Amino acid sequence: MSDAILDIQDKPKAGQWISLSLQHMFAMFGATILVPQLVGLSPAIALLTSGIATIVFLLITQFKVPAYLGSSFAFITPIIIATESGGIGSAMIGAMFVSAVYAIVSLIIWQTGYKWLMKILPPIVVGPVIIVIGLALSGIAVSNAMTIPTADGGSEYSLLHFSAALVTLLTAIICTIYFKNIISLMPILIGLLVGYAYSAAIGIVDFTAIGEAQWFAVPDFLIPGVDYSFTVTGTLIMAMVPIAIVTISEHIGHQLVLGKIVNRNYIKDPGLHRSILGDGLGTFLSSLIGGPPKTTYGENIGVLAITRVYSVYVILGAAVFAIFFSFAGKLMAAIDTIPTAVLGGISILLFGIIASSGLRMLVDNNIDFGDKRNLVISSVILVIGIGGAKLEFTPTFVIEGMALAAIIGVILNLVLPGRNKEEIDDGTL
Repeated sequence: MSDAILDIQDKPKAGQWISLSLQHMFAMFGATILVPQLVGLSPAIALLTSGIATIVFLLITQFKVPAYLGSSFAFITPIIIATESGGIGSAMIGAMFVSAVYAIVSLIIWQTGYKWLMKILPPIVVGPVIIVIGLALSGIAVSNAMTIPTADGGSEYSLLHFSAALVTLLTAIICTIYFKNIISLMPILIGLLVGYAYSAAIGIVDFTAIGEAQWFAVPDFLIPGVDYSFTVTGTLIMAMVPIAIVTISEHIGHQLVLGKIVNRNYIKDPGLHRSILGDGLGTFLSSLIGGPPKTTYGENIGVLAITRVYSVYVILGAAVFAIFFSFAGKLMAAIDTIPTAVLGGISILLFGIIASSGLRMLVDNNIDFGDKRNLVISSVILVIGIGGAKLEFTPTFVIEGMALAAIIGVILNLVLPGRNKEEIDDGTL
């Protein structure tokens, strides 16, 4: 029996529908707009594509899975690498290749089941790679938090700006630790709001852009062949595609957790192949118009658990609101005026949580580090990923950082003796 206030196919009343959908939109809002801010994309297009991707996901999963798709943090470093090697358009093309991987994996799962995937991507591989994703981004977070750009292209320390970062960080921590209701699920958004207000009070926010912005503004689209040209290189593919190792594992974990919350088996119905395909198609459509790769959001799963409102129509409403707000020119201009110190402050917590979630995966799955095999795999992944190791075959074919770490981790797990023959606990991914 479901304990739902509104079950999967239940439609809320109009007023209730609006409030519940807005709640979901605000839960994902802070994280979704933070990713484009860190990689040089448009927050408006990220918001627009999150709505579009979510609607596509709902359609692909036959309106059975109440999941919201937002910007993926796993691709921040790969997007930066791809952009540096070939411009922001290269990052978009790379994301399209990632969506192709999703489609291929979906097809194979449809034909053969998903157990093979769990064997290739056990916690001893995925956990350390997730840690690498969080820690590899730590330098960006700290730099944004305490430095400001100088006229010569460098940067200098600013205590004033660092204070804004600390206020933002402290607010997010308080929301996370001392609140147990819906507020605890929106520490990023609340932290950004309080940090922004503090920044305005100390005079480090320039409001000029808000005054000049129109109330209605079309997001900045990036269309391949129209707004940018591109060349597909080995570096581009290897910077982006291997990260699918982590995001697909994350997707499976979310589906398992979500299924437990709403009392459904989403691995079987509508099927893992459908949900992965929906995630991949959402990423493809997003990158096609200039948005970051997408992933199902744990924040929104948390909202479902607290409210016990599981209706897919509420999620659909949140997607529609996201699309609507993406055209709000004044709001998007205000987002662009958020000081980098505020972004840095919230990133310190957020990137740390990403790394800690990798540690949690290892603990939850009882990974024994007295086992030399586990020790070797995790050690190699961590040092290669965080240390920035790379394989440079040609100037246009380079495998580096977390992508290289993920690939080597998978290979080591497959070739080293002593591999665990038992199935991993699917519910703890």
